[in-house]
Order: sequence, then structure tokens, then C-alpha cells
Amino acid sequence: MSYKEDDEGKKSCHRTDLYASIQHTCLPIVYHPDYNITFMGLEKLHPFDAGKWGKVIHFLKEEKFITDGNIVQACEASEEDLLVVHTKRYINRLKWSLVVATITEIPPLLFLPNFLVQRKVLRPLRTQTGGTIMAGKLAVDRGWAINVGGGFHHCSSDRGGGFCAYADITLTIKFLFERVESISQATIIDLDAHQGNGHERDFMGDGRVFIMDMYNRHIYPRDGYAKGAIKRKVELDWGTEDSEYLQKVELHCEGALNEVRPDIIVYNAGTDILDGDPLGGLSISPQGIVMRDELVFRAARQRGIPILMVTSGGYQKKTARIIADSILNLQQQGLIGTEVLEGEGSSPMVTSMMCLPRSTRSAFTAV
Repeated sequence: MSYKEDDEGKKSCHRTDLYASIQHTCLPIVYHPDYNITFMGLEKLHPFDAGKWGKVIHFLKEEKFITDGNIVQACEASEEDLLVVHTKRYINRLKWSLVVATITEIPPLLFLPNFLVQRKVLRPLRTQTGGTIMAGKLAVDRGWAINVGGGFHHCSSDRGGGFCAYADITLTIKFLFERVESISQATIIDLDAHQGNGHERDFMGDGRVFIMDMYNRHIYPRDGYAKGAIKRKVELDWGTEDSEYLQKVELHCEGALNEVRPDIIVYNAGTDILDGDPLGGLSISPQGIVMRDELVFRAARQRGIPILMVTSGGYQKKTARIIADSILNLQQQGLIGTEVLEGEGSSPMVTSMMCLPRSTRSAFTAV
């Protein structure tokens, strides 16, 4: 990977653990047990399954697709990492438990000391954010990557909401623009049931980022201003089913990628489109979700465009199994896996050390 340099020949960006080299024997699947939020049952007060990420990993291990030794351990994003996008004022506001309670929609958090909120709620979200940034680099190196968490598409540089406290999608793209010579154009394909108003606000007026967003028009956040950043907007009605949905996914993904050929695709693969989801309001079957993901990955692979997938929303216990099944299907279809790491469209791999980034080995030992 070629790093951008300033006029003095030095790296112009801050030092970060998130771009440490990863051994080529590791699959570009990023996860850490710290993704999962568990604290006195408070996580059960939100419909989000705050342990779904670990369940996805469990299912993938059961199917012998991954082991602890061949996936990439995520690192927590540091404050300096976050300040690439977030304002100092916003980071300081997260030191108030009331603010975090509002963003995560878990009211009892406002009664907890902020050091507990930081450790038990925000640290998992910062680790997932770090995982998305790491996966962005891996996607460029390998042709594809999946962060089993992330996809906090309601958060922008100065505002959180909808369980999204950090703008991981914006951060990932900004990191790539600043640090990787070959990345100057990005496409976001956001197929979560909700409008991705966070990254839309962040990239308003930025011609380097093409946003396709397909969502239920009747639900949160209904952010009219943010819609101005969407280059390909697909608004769905209550109860949209597989046939109509998949036709629109294929039509508009093909259209978006034909309109502008990006250097990287960030795919926000929310599973809250599943039939029966309490917040999504759509009626897509598990098989429809699997096919959706296949359509997006196939469009990327056919064009040789690196793709990063994040898992985003999904508010039913069975979504973890569906995410795992979808990843397994991508492998079975030859769209991901060791056999495509150096396939069409992938850059030369940056390899060294081990699946745990070099600078964080000792830190994780103590966790």
C-alpha cells in the first residue's frame, strides 16, 4: 500500500494502530469480542441485539470457515483517530451520560457514571469503529473485507443518533483518501432499512463520494437535508417483499457502479430489512438477504472494485444466523475467501506480523 506524503517527504497523517500490517494468511474478516455490549442487562432495553456480532463469529466457526487464528482482531479507535472526522466538541459531549443515553436510546444510562458508560458502551462502539477503518485498508489490500460490526450510518461528524455514536463509514473513507494513493473515489451502497443520514451529512457536496441509499421512506430518520447528498435514492414502502426489493437492488447497484466507477465500495448491509423487524418495516426473507449480499458482491467483483461490508442494523435474534449464512454463501459462490484474495481487482497484499496488529498484542493480552 502506498501512503500519501507531505512536501517534506514525511507521512502527513497522525500515527495510528489501525493501519498496522496484517499477515496474508488471515482472512480479511475483522472482529473483537469487545464488540459485544453486556452490562447489567441494560443492553436489553434497546431492541438491538447487542451480542449479535459474537453470535455471527460463533456460527462461522461452527461451519469451519474461520478460526480465532485466521481472522483479524480489531483495535479500538483512539481519540486522535476519531478526530479525523469528529469535532472535539462532539467527543467531549460523549463524556456526558445523558448524551450517550440519548444517542443509544437506552434512557437508564443517564444515571450511570460516565466512566462506566465509556467502558461498557462506548468502548465497544469505538472498537467496532476501529474495525471498520481496519477493514477499509484490508479491502484495498485484498479485494474484499468484512467488519462483523460497524455500519453506524446515523452518526455524522458532530451528531450521533439511532444507536450510532461514531461515524465509522465517514472515518473509513477519510482515512483512505488521506493515506492511500490509489483511493480518490468512493461509493457507499447503503441497504440498511433506514436512511444513512450520518455519512450523507458528512459528504454533502463532496464529489469524491457517490452515495446510493435504499430505505423505507416512512421510518427514522426522515432527514430531508441529508437526502440532498444521495446520488441514487431508492425509497421503499411498508412491507416491500423479495421480488420487488431484489430487482431494485440489482438495477440500482448496477446503475450506480456504471455511473461512477469508484476505487472502493463501502457496503452497509443492514439486516433490519428482515420480515418482522420491529423497526425496519420491510418484509424481506432470510433468503432475500443472502441474495441481496450476493448481488452487491458480484457487481463489485465483476468490475474488480474492492468492497468493504459492515453489518449495521438488525433487530431480531435470528439476524446473526442470517449474516453468517450470507457470508458462507459469498464464500461458496467464490466471491470471498482465500482463493480470491489476489483475484481480479485486488491490490498487492501488505503482509507481515500476525492477524493481531503488531502494536496491540500486549494490550489485548490484558483485556
